[in-house]
Amino acid sequence: MKQYLLALTIACTGFFGKADAQAVSQTDMENIYETVKTPYKYGLVLTPDGNDKKLDCPTVFRKGRKWYMTYLVFNGRGYETWLAKSKNLLDWQPVGKLMSFTDSVNWDGSQKAGYIGLLDPKWNGSYKANKYDGKYWMPYFGGSVAGYEAGLLSLGLASTDKDPTTIHEWQRTGKPILTSLDKNVSWWENKKQFKPTLIEDKDGKTGYKFLLYYNAVGDTADNNPKTRWFERIGVAGSNDMKTWERFYKEPVVHHRRGITGDPVFQKIGNIWVMFYFGAFWDNRLNESFNRFAASYDMVNWTDWTGDDLIKSTPGSYDEKYAHKSFVVRHKGVTYHFYCGVNKHDQRGIAVATSKDLGKSKVTFVTPDPKPSKVK
Repeated sequence: MKQYLLALTIACTGFFGKADAQAVSQTDMENIYETVKTPYKYGLVLTPDGNDKKLDCPTVFRKGRKWYMTYLVFNGRGYETWLAKSKNLLDWQPVGKLMSFTDSVNWDGSQKAGYIGLLDPKWNGSYKANKYDGKYWMPYFGGSVAGYEAGLLSLGLASTDKDPTTIHEWQRTGKPILTSLDKNVSWWENKKQFKPTLIEDKDGKTGYKFLLYYNAVGDTADNNPKTRWFERIGVAGSNDMKTWERFYKEPVVHHRRGITGDPVFQKIGNIWVMFYFGAFWDNRLNESFNRFAASYDMVNWTDWTGDDLIKSTPGSYDEKYAHKSFVVRHKGVTYHFYCGVNKHDQRGIAVATSKDLGKSKVTFVTPDPKPSKVK
């Protein structure tokens, strides 16, 4: 166990981490908000080709002059990982699958929800996917049980030495790297695990070369089985992509109730910004929304307490849920990709921007109206 093991205190101000750690100043938090806010909803950029599919969780990266997006497709059995491409961040074309269903006896046979890792985190940077050990890397959560996020979900790691923008099956490690069944599992993640994001700690702030942030479901703080669903964000570290250590035993960002999940990162100056989504909080029991926290050291996070970055618009493509961020800055425009869900539970990928770029012409397939009863 490394000397960086920290004791968690949770303050009412929304700061998470060591009691003596430096919180990000209110001025810095307000400046970050002004830098990343995207008040103009462009609209949908990717939708399913039928009512029985759902698209989810965009991760955007760049190679050469083109942009690429890994995203998830749910078709009733579980998640598979797909790739799309674009020349301008607005017009997207599906390309094909990167991780597909396999035999259900495999631990990840029916669920392979991947997110390409080791992206350049610099704000307004290259957004390229970087290599380690001659390979590109993709953490994912997987499971063997068919259904929407059904059964035990654990974290795995896939890699490829091929071009990540070409369609081929990524090679999986064969067994989970973290699971809720581990002997050293923490209380907050002892039921199932969700979206992992893999980044590099180049400055050595944590003592690990690689960090894996993820959200998970575990016990409630009061161990009340009737308490509503909880998800929280935590972190593990590794120096070789093989052995992962829960060096920080508590969640790094969470709230009293509901979901705090799907962390993704940008580094703005010397400040790390974690974009995440919240849902079903105490005073917002039927809502989902995108927010952010910030940190100087990648472990202790100050939570933004102001306006949401993204929230639902009544009567729109995201009127039921608006959540799950990926944010990039390119040529003076901030693009905030997210998942939009309408009243029919159709789920697609949308984007909001810092400048008014018009409106998307992409729409959901309208469900057939229910037939009237014959009298």
